[in-house]
This record gives sequence, structure tokens and C-alpha cells, in this order.
Amino acid sequence: MVSDYTEEHIRSLDPREHIRLRPGMYIGKLGDGSSPDDGIYVLLKEVIDNSIDEHVMGHGKQIEIEIDEERVQVRDYGRGIPLKKVKDCAAIINTGAKYDSQAFKKSVGLNGVGIKAVNFLSAFFELQSFRDGKTAAVEFAEGVLVDETRKQIATSEVNGTLVTFVPDRGIFGSYHWNLEFIEAMVRNYSYLNTSLTLVLNGKKFRSKNGLLDLLEENLAGQEAPLYPIVHLIDHDIEVAFTHTEQSGEEYYSFVNGQHTTMGGTHLSAFREAVVTTVRNYYKKQFESADVRAGIIAAVSVRVEDPVFESQTKTKLGSTLMAPKGETVRAFVGNFLGQQLDNYLHRNKEVADSLCEKIQRSEHERKELKGIKKLAKERSRQSKLHNKKLRDCRVHYDTSHKQRNHSTLFITEGDSASGSITKSRNVDTQAVFSLRGKPLNSFGMTRKIVYQNEEFSLLQAALGVEESLEGLRYNKIVLATDADVDGMHIRLLSITFFLQFFPDLIREGHLYILETPLFRVRNKKETRYCYTEEERLKALAEVKGHEITRFKGLGEISPEEFRLFIGDDMRLSQVEMPPRPRTVQNLLEFYMGKNTPNRQDFIIQNLRVESELPPEDPKAETKISESAAA
Repeated sequence: MVSDYTEEHIRSLDPREHIRLRPGMYIGKLGDGSSPDDGIYVLLKEVIDNSIDEHVMGHGKQIEIEIDEERVQVRDYGRGIPLKKVKDCAAIINTGAKYDSQAFKKSVGLNGVGIKAVNFLSAFFELQSFRDGKTAAVEFAEGVLVDETRKQIATSEVNGTLVTFVPDRGIFGSYHWNLEFIEAMVRNYSYLNTSLTLVLNGKKFRSKNGLLDLLEENLAGQEAPLYPIVHLIDHDIEVAFTHTEQSGEEYYSFVNGQHTTMGGTHLSAFREAVVTTVRNYYKKQFESADVRAGIIAAVSVRVEDPVFESQTKTKLGSTLMAPKGETVRAFVGNFLGQQLDNYLHRNKEVADSLCEKIQRSEHERKELKGIKKLAKERSRQSKLHNKKLRDCRVHYDTSHKQRNHSTLFITEGDSASGSITKSRNVDTQAVFSLRGKPLNSFGMTRKIVYQNEEFSLLQAALGVEESLEGLRYNKIVLATDADVDGMHIRLLSITFFLQFFPDLIREGHLYILETPLFRVRNKKETRYCYTEEERLKALAEVKGHEITRFKGLGEISPEEFRLFIGDDMRLSQVEMPPRPRTVQNLLEFYMGKNTPNRQDFIIQNLRVESELPPEDPKAETKISESAAA
């Protein structure tokens, strides 16, 4: 009712309240530390970015990071915050030195928000500055001032800044720091700042050759590059790239030291400029896809007053290198047009190897043309006759307001697909039924996607025959049984996506459906348990119960299944590891032809039933007929 909406309902929040109420606007998702883009890592990055900016301006050659359970300390040796402004820099939003482009010309932190967000989202936060033999500090709890050293105290400490914080569990819940993620972050900082040493819990990181080191380390242990890495550097830009026999594209992109995982205008300019330069050098109108097939590249630019598409700064939106300068597209294009062209003229062996790779990609594409034609015909027929795909009404590649809810469940056989089909939301949820175990696609060429009927139909259902722009579902959900066969099918499916559509994973479209393993109930109450811990708790609390073990999705009735695929369904996102090239190592070990090594691994890591924790002896369990079966 209109009368229920009055002036009293209008509120104005101060910055601290707003950041704590809507943290996602400032740090993206919260998470629990199990994903490299979870909020706690964004807090750490915001602190380190300030220290990096000091180094870029010529102050401080070392940054020390200490992480002990919850507590984080970051110490740099820059100029130190002016002592009378320490409190303002910690707590007053939109306060900082980076509005003055003369002081910080090409910083990544520009809005005066980052360090305040760290403060407001931390249970404990302390900022201390050391400057010209004196020090001042402030301490906060949940963004509220606890203690301030108003009087500047003499110190023998070297100039710089020390930030200590503990993320607030009231905001982030039960989180944990994954040092592997942090190490990957620190490595990237070292690649982009070759005169900087970073120390993480006593371990030093330093790069001599910048992006060349990045590619070499990520290619280590993988198939050899087809030619030596091309490494080009100039003022405000550095690129390194090579080709492998893979068919996809892999990029590491950075702006002002920030890892732009979603790319942006600089990466688009690089991809375009490589094709243009190669065409001009060879005087042949190669297809763009053939030129970039198998490329692995790193691109770093420094932009004055960069514009990112969000506070988390994962994608560059700037079109200009400086407020009144040339465009990013022209800058990158001119650099590669001159430097790469010169390099190819001076290194004929590299030029020949590159040309041979492009021609092989061209030959493979033409060879696939006939197979694609057959696959498309099969796809058209499948839409009329094939019962594998039970489609929904709303798709991701449309402008429909519910497009982000569009979901494709990939199920194991007709039994599971039947339960989901009867339970699903027909507007936004589609079902694709696999016929048993799919082919192990590791090491196979793209041709297999079109020759294998099941893969071909799945690709057509997804709408990604040409590119990801045609993707028809925002979420692709693997829904397999909770047994050995189901896990194997899940692994084979993930292998397929990693081999041929890794960008689906990089862009966050692939998930695993979590369904309950047990149902514990009595006449008054029913509980669904997803873990052993939840089961034991339910057994202790639900009196006079019976328990059902759900082995397969087909055992769950459609009425019950509707509870598990609604708005609050449990999904685990499939994510790339912090160092993407380790994917090939994982696939080689688990999906390759090294069966004896895998057998040894299983034997060494196998746990027998007697080693598992005992169940609660007080829990009286009545096993239902379906569980016994």
C-alpha cells in the first residue's frame, strides 16, 4: 500500500554502514576463501596495491606480507602516509593522494575507497605510518575507531606503511586463507615489477624478466612452445607470447599492475593487433581464429586514470591511454605493428614456425568444415527428433529479464533426467541426458567434438559451435549420481569442457549440483543431509527416525527433487586453478595413459573403513527399504 511507504522509510547510510551492509558493491562476492576471487583476497589485494603504487612511483623496493591464521600484516618501505593524515586515509571515504595525477600518475587505486573497505570489513584494523624518524598509528574494530596515536612518536624504523587486519567473521563467515592463491597473486606482482622483492611468510619472490618469466613458469612441464617466447617492451607496455599445439587461446592481462582476469579494452586491442601485424608481415589475409589458435600470451599496460568496470578492477573499460591521449586500441596496435613486425624480420626461424602453425590451424579448420556441416545437420534434426535435450523457454543469449537464470542440467541417463524434468522450472531450466559414460576426450583434437554424436549434440545444445557469444545457458550444471560411476562421468564431462571450452569455466558458467546424500525423518520432521556431519547431527536430534541413503538421482522423487533445484539449490562452481597451466598436468595424470601411476596413487591414499571416524553409538538407526537396497 502507498500509505506504508512514508518519509520514515527513507534512510541515508554513512559510508561505513553502506560498505558493511552492501560489501558486494566494493569487493565482489564474499566467499569463504576457497576461491581466488573471494572477498578476503580482494581486501589483501587492496592493501598490497597501495604498496605497489608507492614502488611504481620510485619508493620502496620490498614488500613483506605475513599471514598467520586470520591475521594479515603488510609492510612496505615507501614514503609513508603523511602522519597527520593517517586517520583520514584509514576512515574517511574518497580520501587519498591519487586524485593528483602528478603524485600517482598510473596507479591502480584511484577512488580512495579500497583501504577504507578493508577497515570497515575487518574485526581488527591497524594502520601505522613511519616517516622521517616519527610514527603515528590508528586502530579500528569493524570500522569504529578504538585508539589513535595523536602525538607523533620518535622511531628508528625505516620509512613506510604497516597495515594489519583481520577480516570480520560476522561479514565473511567461517573463512580460511589459501596460501596457494596468495602465492599466485604475489608472483604476478613480481612479474610486473622486476625491481621489486615481495616476501610472503619468509619466502621471497622476484622476477628478472617480467612477463617472459610468467610464461616460462606457466609453460614449465607442459608441451614445449613452438618457438621461443616473443618478449617486447616499451614505455607503458609489455607483451610476451608464443604458440603451442593447443587450439584455444590463453591470456594473462594486466593494467597498472592489476590482474584484469576479465580482460578489457587492452586485451581486445592486443588480440586484434596480433592478427593485423601477422597479416601485414606475411601479406596474407589469414583468418583471425587461425592466427590466434594455440596462443598463450601476457599483456601489461600502464594507463593514466584507468576506468575499470567495477571496484574489483577485473576488466578495463578505458578507451584512452590518458585523459587527452591516444586510444588504447591505437597505442597497442602501433606498438605491435612496429615492434612485432621488426622482431619477425629479425628472427626468420620464429616467423617460419609461426607461419607453419597458422597453416596447420587453417588446414584443420578446413578439414573440419565438412564434419561441421554434418554436425549442424545432426543438430537441426536433433531439435526435432532427439529426446536428449528438454529445452526451456528463456535463454542466456537473449535480452529476456530472466536470462541469467537460464540453466542446463547435464544428467546421467534417463532415470535422473526424468526426475529433474518433472521437477524443473520449464521457463529457465533445461535438461540434457547423457547416454552412460561419455568419451575420454583428453589429448584428442577438435574433430572429435563433431564426430562424436553425443559431444556434437551437447555443443549444439549449448550454442557454442562458433563462439561463446552464442551460449544459450548461463549455468551449465553437472548432475550425476553420488557413486563411483557418477564421479567418473563428472570427471569425463569436466575433461571435455577443459579440453574444448575452457572459457566456459574461466567465465564462471560450469557448476556441479549438490544433492543430499541422506534423508533422516520421523513422522513430524524431515531433514536432508549433504554431508556426513549433517547426517550425524540429524541422527542425534531427530528421535525415532528412519534414514535413507540416496545413491542415485533417480531414487529421489520429482516432488522431493523440486526442493533441491529451486532458488536455493546448492551448486559448487568448477574453477580454474590459480596457475592455469597446471590444468594440463592434472589432466595428464588423471586422464592420461599412465594407469600404473594412478593405481599407485590410489593405493597410497586409500582409506579403509576401520580408519574412518566412528558413528555416534547412541544414534538408533532404522534403515529404510530403499537404503538397504
